[in-house]
Amino acid sequence: MKKPIIYTTPTCVYCHALMDWLDSKEIEYETKDITEPAVEDEASRALGYKISTVPTTLIGDEVIVGFDRPAFTKALEKVKAA
Repeated sequence: MKKPIIYTTPTCVYCHALMDWLDSKEIEYETKDITEPAVEDEASRALGYKISTVPTTLIGDEVIVGFDRPAFTKALEKVKAA
């Protein structure tokens, strides 16, 4: 399974809650700090728009904005099944 990519900022409480939740489920992920201009540009190209809310997470082909546990569970199951 390709690791989910979490676009985050250092002070985002919801980002840290998401990462803690993924850690508790032993799911590996990658974080990218969008306060860095090069990362923000990369994210904009990858997603097709500028990120205005964090966390924004890319799981497979799916983008999840915010920390929506049901959406994460569904997306993770979909990626595992593929």
